[in-house]
Amino acid sequence: MSDSIDVEWARAVARAELEQALPRRWSHSQGVARAADALAGIVEHNADLLRAAAILHDVGYSPRLALTRFHPLDGARFLRDQHGADERLTRLVANHSCALLEAEERGLRHELETEFPLPDDELLVDALIYADMTTTPDGSPTAPPARIAEIVGRYGPDTLVGRFIQRAEPEIMAAATRIEQAKRDQPRYG
Repeated sequence: MSDSIDVEWARAVARAELEQALPRRWSHSQGVARAADALAGIVEHNADLLRAAAILHDVGYSPRLALTRFHPLDGARFLRDQHGADERLTRLVANHSCALLEAEERGLRHELETEFPLPDDELLVDALIYADMTTTPDGSPTAPPARIAEIVGRYGPDTLVGRFIQRAEPEIMAAATRIEQAKRDQPRYG
């Protein structure tokens, strides 16, 4: 299937929802998009889909969209219902960075799985996890262990988000390992 995702549209939507309301979240989203851009070669024909999902992954944090207070679900519903976004894009946004585990903590797993099933393309899912988990809240590059520690430190180990990210750590690290291997397997040009 060809990509056919409009990355500039995605950037404009994310900017409109995050830049003024949540400038730090906007910085993070831009950093995740840069990280995704660097992974374009490993996802081949899904490069624009990854780029769009990266810039939009946290759009559900926008105060006007935060209906359930679970940003993956709120963002995906907004993209689907208000913008008629591509199903592949909404499913990636809804399921980014092991969201099913957080949905379970929030009692929303059934809703998330029913409305937005986990995408079948493991490499694409891994690439979005990697892009998110290698970007600080301010948009700078980091390593997954440091990012996980930052999240636990910011929210606290016994909070809902702290518990979720600690549960997700093995899968995040496995995804990072798979992406690092895929990057090593890429032919070098130049």
